[in-house]
Amino acid sequence: MSPAMTSRRPLPRTRLRALTSTATMLLVTALVAACSSQVPTVVPDPSASASAAPSASASASPSPSASAAPVTCDNPTQSYAPTGPLPAADALPAGSTMAAIRARGRLIVGVSADTYLLGSRNPLTGQIEGFDIDLARAIGQAILGPQANVQLVVLTAADRIPALQEGRVDIVVRNMTMNCDRWTQVAFSQVYYQAGQKVLVRRSSGLTDLASLAGHTVCAPKGTSSLKNLETMAPAATPVPADNHTGCLVLFQTGAVDAITGDDTVLAGLAAQDPYAVVTDAPAFTQEPYGVATKAGAVDLVQFINALLEQMRADGRWAAMYATWLAPTLGAGTGQPAPNYGRAP
Repeated sequence: MSPAMTSRRPLPRTRLRALTSTATMLLVTALVAACSSQVPTVVPDPSASASAAPSASASASPSPSASAAPVTCDNPTQSYAPTGPLPAADALPAGSTMAAIRARGRLIVGVSADTYLLGSRNPLTGQIEGFDIDLARAIGQAILGPQANVQLVVLTAADRIPALQEGRVDIVVRNMTMNCDRWTQVAFSQVYYQAGQKVLVRRSSGLTDLASLAGHTVCAPKGTSSLKNLETMAPAATPVPADNHTGCLVLFQTGAVDAITGDDTVLAGLAAQDPYAVVTDAPAFTQEPYGVATKAGAVDLVQFINALLEQMRADGRWAAMYATWLAPTLGAGTGQPAPNYGRAP
């Protein structure tokens, strides 16, 4: 057989898989680099006017309902009911938080830049994109009109509440779970996405649910509820902490762990980066309701966002966002969560 013919022999399957895995790990490395030291804190909307400079404070003029009040919490998913249909951007109530934001000329939103599919920097375009980013822009357009200037401010998970309290952002749209403790510090919209903790495994691994993890190594980020839930609910598994879920993915791809656990939305982003990974079909074993967060007491802004979410349910925009970002990995899902109103201003 000639050398030319030999060079056309197909690679063995094991070698092909190794090359594919290596290429995937290089992509993950590129995403990590793009979403860490290279990411500026403030990310202007690329469609906005270049003359709009960042302000030192995002705090808009307070509305009558924006003063903080004691918050009771029997159900963290309960929010404030809209007062009526969503008003047009050029007909916002005088003196409202929304009118003050419109007068300033831009909406300032706290987001993630390293949560793939929800809010992450595209290494090819340099833009932050995802499900949460689309929702943030929809809120901006509802307040400011079609050519809305939405200024994205990249926050860590730990900085979400301080950024609101200090007036650095108007809202936070960053896969933020609603709970009673957080209600004492900020306010939330209705649930815009019902996440839950699940498990990511290798295809054909035989691992199917939480119980099947007994005797296996499972990664979760340090200091997270995901790691605590794993230790409590799957005590026969061996937990392996990492700095973040991207670190877990590297351990998973090198064979150092058998599975990864976390919110299904986060796992969907990891699975999209590895052709040999899959989120199990087992039901979520925790409930993680995501809400849009505002400054405590900004009831009018919460009611406005809730009216927008109702409109997005009716016109199909929420469903279209889900189909674009999450359905390819998580499947059809259960649709936009039903609102739970009744919280008193």
